[in-house]
Amino acid sequence: MKKSIIILAATLSLAALSACDGAKENAQEEQADAVRENAEVQADAMEEKADATYTKVGGMDSTTENKMEADAQAVREKGEAKADAADRQDK
Repeated sequence: MKKSIIILAATLSLAALSACDGAKENAQEEQADAVRENAEVQADAMEEKADATYTKVGGMDSTTENKMEADAQAVREKGEAKADAADRQDK
């Protein structure tokens, strides 16, 4: 019984240890998070600028505002894709 408990404890310890990230992997994950955050900040600023130009044309958002918001979304998506690529490298 004691032997089984010791083996189980050792197995769990090794499993927990293998789940820990190395310093390089942590750095890559932090870089990916920074890329995501930067893209989000840029996109938010672009959307705020779009909202400042808010004018309804015939009950619809203006073409300029729609384009600015689409550009902001593109920045978000590009940042997310870049961060995802960095995340895949650390696996």
